[in-house]
Amino acid sequence: MTSSHSHIVQLFDTPWQQELQTRPIRPFRSIELFAGAGGLALGLEKAGFEAVLFNEWDKHACATLRHNRPAWNVVEASITDVDFRQYEGQIDFLSGGFPCQAFSYAGNQQGFNDTRGTLFFEFARAINEIKPNVFLGENVRGLLNHDEGRTLATIKNTIAELGYTLVPPQVLKAMFFQVPQKRERLFLVAIRNDLANKVQYQWPAQYSRMMTMRDAMFAGELYANDVPISLGQTYPERKKAVLDLVPQGGYWRDLPDDIQREYMKGSYFLGGGKTGMARRLAWTEPSLTLTCAPAQNQTERCHPDETRPLTVREYARIQTFPDHWQFMGAMSHQYKQIGNAVPVNLAYAMGRSLVRLLNDIEKVAIAETKQAKIIVRG
Repeated sequence: MTSSHSHIVQLFDTPWQQELQTRPIRPFRSIELFAGAGGLALGLEKAGFEAVLFNEWDKHACATLRHNRPAWNVVEASITDVDFRQYEGQIDFLSGGFPCQAFSYAGNQQGFNDTRGTLFFEFARAINEIKPNVFLGENVRGLLNHDEGRTLATIKNTIAELGYTLVPPQVLKAMFFQVPQKRERLFLVAIRNDLANKVQYQWPAQYSRMMTMRDAMFAGELYANDVPISLGQTYPERKKAVLDLVPQGGYWRDLPDDIQREYMKGSYFLGGGKTGMARRLAWTEPSLTLTCAPAQNQTERCHPDETRPLTVREYARIQTFPDHWQFMGAMSHQYKQIGNAVPVNLAYAMGRSLVRLLNDIEKVAIAETKQAKIIVRG
């Protein structure tokens, strides 16, 4: 069966509704690193995690977290300056979307020491100091093949050195998890070795249908009301005149040839798809992956009907943020925070699967305690 066929089967035959009933059997304490504007945090909170610390260095993202959740413990600092040793043995779950910079391969082990100078090294240090039962790493799909697979090999070796068993990594497509966007993210789930052979992690079930731009912008299954009016960028006059000619769902190849040449300049002769250029979204499909700015030439995301970039609130809806979640900073900072986020509904689906895993770990611990008492009495 092809992967597309298997996805279709999963959409029709999915335990999504049963998984919505997942609840923590006790409070699970968590820490989130590289927290950004709260996409992952919101999804995990909805799944039932009780976060004791959020670390983020960007001041605008920290302002967003504090504005929306005044009670959250937001530590605004570089991760390199945070000491996590006080949390050792007290945290069930650690998460973080660590940035993936170039790794150095000075050493031969391709492990912990070979990641020095990278933010993954700091993520690994936090794991080593906290020793959570389970941790989640999140990154771009490109990490799978970065540097011909050597980067991921180094990460896997580091996770093994830290004393964790890595579940085979998965790329999840957000559009299968109630997100109106064709975004793909790589997830790494790892379980501490002393627990790993007692439980089995199951990836989240897919939703019963794909969400579209129409679901994002109008009242219906995703939102109770139409998208609120908000600030947004505009196009220069000439660019608007060109994009006026692009049909819904179309891109630069749908323009007259003379305008293609004018708009694409040297790129016209380079071949290749360049399907993000002069791209207009369609109501009947999920959005293309959002970037940190809505009007970049290579990754155009024009509104389906109106000739303009998506507004801040439209951006937020495509990432499934609730309308009440306000973003701080200038408009460009707001777009950047939203574009960098994990879609909330994808994070919520992952959160439920992780709560289920931690519930299983807790049930094993309860059973082992009972067994030990029986042995002592005997």
